[in-house]
Amino acid sequence: MHPNEHALHNPEFLWRNPDPKPSYDVVIVGGGLHGLSTAYHLARNHGIKRVAVVERGWLGNGNAVRNTTIIRSNYLRDESAALYEHCLKLWEVWTEELDYEILFSQRGVLTLNHNLHEVREGHRGMYSNQLNGVDSEWLDAQAVKEFCPIVNTSADLRYPVAGGTLQRRGGIARHDAVVFALARAADRLGVDLIQGCEVTGFDIQRGRVTGLVTTKGRIGAGKVGLVGAGRTPLLARMAGIEVPLQSAPLQALVSDIVEPMLPCVVSNALHVYVSQAHKGELVMGAGRDPYTSYAQRGSFHILEDQMAAALQVFPIFGRVHLLRTWAGIVDVTPDASPIVGITPVEELYLNCGWGTGGFKATPGSGWVFAHTIAHGAPHALNAAFSLDRFETGALIDEHGASVAVH
Repeated sequence: MHPNEHALHNPEFLWRNPDPKPSYDVVIVGGGLHGLSTAYHLARNHGIKRVAVVERGWLGNGNAVRNTTIIRSNYLRDESAALYEHCLKLWEVWTEELDYEILFSQRGVLTLNHNLHEVREGHRGMYSNQLNGVDSEWLDAQAVKEFCPIVNTSADLRYPVAGGTLQRRGGIARHDAVVFALARAADRLGVDLIQGCEVTGFDIQRGRVTGLVTTKGRIGAGKVGLVGAGRTPLLARMAGIEVPLQSAPLQALVSDIVEPMLPCVVSNALHVYVSQAHKGELVMGAGRDPYTSYAQRGSFHILEDQMAAALQVFPIFGRVHLLRTWAGIVDVTPDASPIVGITPVEELYLNCGWGTGGFKATPGSGWVFAHTIAHGAPHALNAAFSLDRFETGALIDEHGASVAVH
């Protein structure tokens, strides 16, 4: 038996028994979707079982359950399309693989266009997707109405519907179910899930990370992965690393429960995106707030614009009641693409900056980040998403490449 075997499967042992010092092969900082996915894939794909996930609150308490659950892979840039398509293919097998019902529903993601410029951009994205092997098709206004009957396609609107692109394999899943599924699967593989444990510093010796300082004591680590959405800049700064991220609230709202009326996910540039949850609520997302903040609330005018856009596209929503609103915190890089790879500190790895793509990226993010940590070098799918691209100028620049920012 490994000398720390008891510690590995009984986290309370870590701070009750300072000698011998327990150690993990890998410690993942952040118990959200991407952190849990990384730990799961480290154990499943690479056989690394001495893994711990440390979370300052409880598992899935942040952006994991503060999102609109939309899943798609129709990104414009080659690098993004390849990574998100890998994510979508994993979503398609995850219910069986994780042995848990995550309510993954491929109902289609429809992105509406309202003027000639948007139509041309829609076709550009569609052709780019098709060249990358990602399913995408064009629907004119009549086809939009047939696919989603409650969309207002009247020519008298201020922003009439000119058509839209459709990814039929896109859809939604239930976010809290994904948290439960990943935590259970990682636990079955021997991963320690340590809650209520905030990281306050890092042990770095001769340029190499050797452990973490936490509110529950020191935890030794051979490798450390930072996956703390909304707090990554603060964590990285503790290790002496500056990352080019801005954090801002991203708001959404949910209605009371109504009868099934929306058969797909609908997005447009007005800007609102809508889906109907399995229980019947309408889930609406908006653009991110134009200021930096760590507060899980946002500006009221964002919600006003969001609801005005929804009522124009879906007049029937005028009879629906608002139930609640919330905001997640998104980290956004200058080129609106994530950072997944190595850092200047040896054996310290970084996974952040997913912006509005975080939920849909959950399977692939953990898959490629686990590979990067296990091998000490990125996988081909995340090689372009390196931290040093902001020095070399090899930017991916997904910002503004798609009408839909969710």
